[in-house]
Amino acid sequence: MKRTMQVSDSMMVNVDADTLWEQVADPTQMSRWSPENTGAHTPAEARPLQVGEVFEGSNRRGRAAWVTECVVTASEPGERFAFHVRKIGAGSPKLGGSIATWVYEFENIDGRTRVTETWNDDRTSWPDWAAAIVDRVLTRGRSFADFQKLNIHRTLTTMKDEFADSDGTGSSPAR
Repeated sequence: MKRTMQVSDSMMVNVDADTLWEQVADPTQMSRWSPENTGAHTPAEARPLQVGEVFEGSNRRGRAAWVTECVVTASEPGERFAFHVRKIGAGSPKLGGSIATWVYEFENIDGRTRVTETWNDDRTSWPDWAAAIVDRVLTRGRSFADFQKLNIHRTLTTMKDEFADSDGTGSSPAR
């Protein structure tokens, strides 16, 4: 059976697209929403990154922890942020190759944003059978596509919930 190489999901978030892009394009903020990301190290101060900049992402799934090296491939304010995961490793990103690409697209709709998160499996040179074995070991029985679909939904739901009481500018009203 041919594996699924891309999954995505969309959700409406109660904040404008420029504000949401600014936060997503700063990888140090992703741990606020992602069920696996625990932080990021960027080349300079925390800020939206530009095309070509490299960052390291720290991740955890159960007892497993790993670090990725990523390069920004798109950074268009209020519209799109994307990065390619090009190295991975337990303590530091040492194993290189095409691993994955993550894309975030933002669409302003009446002061709110439809954000679409997409994961692309870049392991195109892997035979499907080999990927299936590795995937099921690393995800406890699922394909990476199924696993990432759930992670994407969790990320977007957390993002939506964070801005649920927002006034649309990224600030919550005084309580």
